[in-house]
Amino acid sequence: MKILAIAVSLMLTGAACAADTAPSSATHRYMIERTFPKGALDGLDAQAKQSVNATNAKFGVTWVTSYANADKTKTFCVYEGPSEQAVRDAAVANKIPVDSVTEIPVTLESK
Repeated sequence: MKILAIAVSLMLTGAACAADTAPSSATHRYMIERTFPKGALDGLDAQAKQSVNATNAKFGVTWVTSYANADKTKTFCVYEGPSEQAVRDAAVANKIPVDSVTEIPVTLESK
């Protein structure tokens, strides 16, 4: 439930108290929701992350951070890139699933 709260708070936009911490106008921030088979993320080591990041770079996409549920079958990943399509294309090239992509241009601070 905590992961869902974090994801929802990241996706909120337009609040008066929002900090203006959006990426530059050429770069957009996205929340990508993914579903994996149980055990699929168990082999995600430094080398696998490096490979994903290298492929992402070909599309101008940067993996910022990810959150996973307890059994690692659902992830909520924050990415930056030039467009939603670039994020989706990078996922296809990396052979990783995409359930949904939501642009998250506004950061709401907890304090």
